[in-house]
Amino acid sequence: MQRAGVAALQLLRTRWPDARRLVVLAGTGNNGGDGYVLAAEALAAGLAVRLLQLGDHDKLSAESAAAAASFARAGGIAEPFARLPGDADVIVDGLLGTGLKREVSGRWAAAIDSVNAARAPALALDIPSGLDADTGRVHGTAVRADATVSFIALKQGLFTARGPDCCGEIHFDGLDVPPAIYATEMLSARRVDWGKARELLPRRRRDAHKGIAGHVLVVGGAPGMSGAPRLAGEAALRAGAGLVTVATHPAHANLLNLTRPELMVQGVDGPEALAKVAARASVVAVGPGLGRDDWGRALLDAVLSLDLPLVVDADALNLLAQAPRRYERWILTPHPGEAARLLGCSIADVEQDRFAAATALQQRYGGTVVLKGAGTLVRSAGQRPPAVCSDTTPAMASAGMGDALTGILAALLAQGIELEQAGTTGVCLHVAAGVAADRGADRGMLAGDLIFALPGLFAVSGGG
Repeated sequence: MQRAGVAALQLLRTRWPDARRLVVLAGTGNNGGDGYVLAAEALAAGLAVRLLQLGDHDKLSAESAAAAASFARAGGIAEPFARLPGDADVIVDGLLGTGLKREVSGRWAAAIDSVNAARAPALALDIPSGLDADTGRVHGTAVRADATVSFIALKQGLFTARGPDCCGEIHFDGLDVPPAIYATEMLSARRVDWGKARELLPRRRRDAHKGIAGHVLVVGGAPGMSGAPRLAGEAALRAGAGLVTVATHPAHANLLNLTRPELMVQGVDGPEALAKVAARASVVAVGPGLGRDDWGRALLDAVLSLDLPLVVDADALNLLAQAPRRYERWILTPHPGEAARLLGCSIADVEQDRFAAATALQQRYGGTVVLKGAGTLVRSAGQRPPAVCSDTTPAMASAGMGDALTGILAALLAQGIELEQAGTTGVCLHVAAGVAADRGADRGMLAGDLIFALPGLFAVSGGG
């Protein structure tokens, strides 16, 4: 607790070097004790501190009571929380910590809401109060911090569901816990990002040619939805596939590649025509713009009869939900709505525990599951813990991003990368391209901007 308070104050002073007036909100558990330590250290450093206590001061945990006594000896006064003062430079959230499993209400909810309404930035200790450390679910209301310092271990809920929105910048301090302690613990999840994933991407041979880089077949594009397979196809090329063919509805097949002539396009009116095209493919991506009418159903049935690695997205997932089956050589890429249909539950059920939903999907359908959203999860068979991608940008909340991911995943499979690694690498590459393309903005980016940014990421890694 002493180390946590000191580490948090060091971060605060680095992050907000001009801050002179601190308001510390302290609960009755160890999270509040961290706040008391920070407050005492801040007083010793000459800062002005107001500590506002929530909960019965007489019910402080033993460690927190000791920290409170040290704060009092340093000249600090713990005041009962009534309202936040308006002159704080930084607010420190030490209210609830990691053990929360019930809805926040009453004065606790009022305190959290007042933090969110304040003009001063907020620093959360270990986890923003109200956020579930295991799932990223918000229990009624939660602090939306500008920065969070997580102690001893990063909590998986920081990185998915509502976690990224509540945590702000995430910092970690191990508090000098010995490595031997970590060695005895089982990971609940793996944090992945492009910085890690790109190191696993095999370097392309200097004498490489398109024939050894795989042939992706994209199946989709019902009338009125030709853009989706077009985006998936271009993303596959930008992600390194040697050849890409788009099998689409004859109504627009002659128009689909007018602005991207590198794509081969074939109009298919049914399974027989698709079989001829699929004979040359090494991987099939099915679903972008597929639709749910008889044409789309027939093509999906034909794809599912192929003995090839698959990437299944969009309407192919919706059709799969109506006739579930299991296959070990596919990557399923549902967003929460599609995941809910595949599991026969509500979107709220999926978002309540995304880790559990991803595991349930993998167990029911096999292969590798990519549960999309902020903090995308990748779940494969076996005992290896799920991966959570810690990169994110809100600028990716626009149409076509899922189609781009489908193409990226298919391209990696076509280049010989195994299923789970393709899932984690593809997800990280997808988000990294979004971050590279967003120009620091939180909106206004197109899927095409993301796709255009892909080659530059390979140049940085020396891979591809």
